[in-house]
Amino acid sequence: MEKPLWEPSPERVAATNLRDFIGKIEREHGVALPDYAALHRWSVDNLEACWNAIWDFCGVVGEKGGRILVDGDRMPGAKFFPDARLNFAENLLKHRGPEPAMIFRREDGLQRHVSRDEAHALASRISRALKALGVRPGDRIAGYLPNMPESIIAMLGATSLGAVWSSCSPDFGVQGVLDRFGQIEPRVLFTVDGYKYAGKGIDQRPKLKEIQAELPTVEKVVVIPFLEDRPDVAGIPNAVLLDDFLRPFEAGEIEFERVPFDHPLYILFSSGTTGVPKCIVHSVGGALLMNLKEHVLHTDEKPGDRLFYFTTLGWMMWNWLVGGLAAGSTLMLYDGSPFHPDGNVLWDYAAEEGFDIFGTSAKYIDSIRKAGLEPAKTHDLSRLKTILSTGSPLVAEGFDYVYEHIKRDLHLASISGGTDLCGCFVGGNPIGPVWRGEIQAPSLAMKVEVFDEDGRPLERGKGELVCTRPFPSMPVGFWNDPDGSRYRAAYYERFPNVWCHGDYAEWTPHGGMIIYGRSDATLNPGGVRIGTAEIYRQVEQLEEVVESIVIGQEWDGDTRVILFVRLRDGLTLDQELIDRIRKRIRENASPRHMPAKIIQIADIPRTKSGKIVELAVRDVVHGRPVKNKEALDNPQALELYENLPELQS
Repeated sequence: MEKPLWEPSPERVAATNLRDFIGKIEREHGVALPDYAALHRWSVDNLEACWNAIWDFCGVVGEKGGRILVDGDRMPGAKFFPDARLNFAENLLKHRGPEPAMIFRREDGLQRHVSRDEAHALASRISRALKALGVRPGDRIAGYLPNMPESIIAMLGATSLGAVWSSCSPDFGVQGVLDRFGQIEPRVLFTVDGYKYAGKGIDQRPKLKEIQAELPTVEKVVVIPFLEDRPDVAGIPNAVLLDDFLRPFEAGEIEFERVPFDHPLYILFSSGTTGVPKCIVHSVGGALLMNLKEHVLHTDEKPGDRLFYFTTLGWMMWNWLVGGLAAGSTLMLYDGSPFHPDGNVLWDYAAEEGFDIFGTSAKYIDSIRKAGLEPAKTHDLSRLKTILSTGSPLVAEGFDYVYEHIKRDLHLASISGGTDLCGCFVGGNPIGPVWRGEIQAPSLAMKVEVFDEDGRPLERGKGELVCTRPFPSMPVGFWNDPDGSRYRAAYYERFPNVWCHGDYAEWTPHGGMIIYGRSDATLNPGGVRIGTAEIYRQVEQLEEVVESIVIGQEWDGDTRVILFVRLRDGLTLDQELIDRIRKRIRENASPRHMPAKIIQIADIPRTKSGKIVELAVRDVVHGRPVKNKEALDNPQALELYENLPELQS
């Protein structure tokens, strides 16, 4: 009989925030909710009551107002908490005291602790300095920054005034920054003199000169010293060091500007591999409520929990991570390579500082599995209670690895949503079992369904991941999209009045979900839809294969499956390995999944957040231009796919 990989003990279940929340709903609404599935059904059938309860249970600071949901039958168009007034920074800075708000570590060992009171004090000074510049609600403030405490505190200072924050990481090139910030016209740019990666110090100042020359709206470039104690920024127009920028302003209480629920908070960017990135505008209330629901109820964070997520400011998981402050968590920040000097660096950090929650990408889990790391044997992870994984589907073997080689008794939550909603559609359930290869459950108050090609719900079988009822973090819209046409086309035109997310997914018999990749990268040989993740799962189990990428090539009036593999150093793809790859795919997926060609490749292009770019490779193979190579971490890799002789026959 099939058994789950893990089940929480009765004691652990009883101590969860989610169990307390269920009790609150049962008492206040006179319902019986014996399990998560019952709670989820209640939550989507009673959206107003559920979001009202989340606001109260999570202790949102602000004026809620009388109405919870207006035009709840419209997507887009629904309005949550239309009478509310609140401030994002006020909610993240509500916990005061000497306890750490953030603990920071850089790859070279530099460490800092920032208390809740220290974070508040610095945020107050940044808020006053920005206000003295004339920054008002709705003005854009940009961060071109590493994942360090000042990055979060600069965001809090800006949003305390009702300003809109947008960021990217310092590994973005000049054009990548301009493609993003050039669209939104920021007034102030926070940045650093340089950063560390893989043992090297990288000076940012030459790039900053070029960027500033092309961003005429930027009145002040505030440089935070990160490589040098007092770097020379004289060559950068309008540049000032952070200490000099703040010198006239004392720390004190913050005058938080409370704004409407749907006031812009963040501008996040699509990956931009099919054109200039879309500027996705998220609201103060929507981002805050989604953050709180996911941190408090789905991740079961308690005040003082040590929360880590390996991310940069170019990935929405940074925006997710900072929301942990509202739950009272201590944010564990890391900047640098996760493999410098070796793959143990993050586990060293976790053991030495006592992480409660370790968040990362499925790709990272696969990488350390391939490297043969066994943190369970080498590190004290006694405090670790939860591992979070996202970015791409976590394959079943990744689940096995976590429980066999990291820790047996922990909640492994594979979560999935995206930049588009600044949150999750499906994710962790801390009171339920973890089944091999499955995302546990749909998120609370998210009416997630799987549709067939004609828009009919599927109880079984693969189809489009959709959401059929509104949720608070639907974007306010896209920047520079005055009539909303680009926004509606992105999510709502495929199935009217329904959010179509663009993932290819399937429900499991346990009520969980498996995601097979992006539906726009789904293969269609012979008219049969195949998710690329189904192929990756098989191929990347082979020890010789480091990673792979699969595309559909238009060929002879049909589509044929092309698999590229990157092998371990020194290995060459021979017929014996090709035969083993084919055999594994045929026996464990299906004959339909079999590649027509298997080709060795030296590198695989990926975005700054580590996602492989199937569509860009497909365009190169077909001789079509890739519109925005600046979105890629390694754009030179695309050249490897040009005019391959193996694809000419």
